[in-house]
Amino acid sequence: MSDNQIKATVVQGKATPRGKFPHIKRAGDFLYISGTSSRRTDNTFEGVQVDAMGVTNLDIRAQTRAVIENIRDILKSEGADLADLVECGVFLVNMNDFGGYNEVWAEYFDFSGPTRTTVAVHQLPHPHLLIEIKGVAYRPLAK
Repeated sequence: MSDNQIKATVVQGKATPRGKFPHIKRAGDFLYISGTSSRRTDNTFEGVQVDAMGVTNLDIRAQTRAVIENIRDILKSEGADLADLVECGVFLVNMNDFGGYNEVWAEYFDFSGPTRTTVAVHQLPHPHLLIEIKGVAYRPLAK
């Protein structure tokens, strides 16, 4: 594979990665999307409400929708879209959120969508995060 077929990108307009890694890496016709959350560019999170007393409400449906939309934006940076996803790994902090996440997933994908593995994890990089998704897409390089 030549060097022009390998490219790592931090996508403008998306939340800056919380480490030295790209949002997406192209390797030939394959696109690898780093773990993506509902974090916005201002470092707030979709699906999180904290009232004046500090009571926190976390919404798995809103977070799942935001994660999938963030992945869509990242894919668009390489001329791809959600239909190009072939595999996703999903990390949930609490499997009690599986139902809500699964409902939103079905708004975007059906049986022709990407393969998927969902696992429970002890925690994610911020206590307000309920979900993170990484993915692999196939989008041939323009000839």
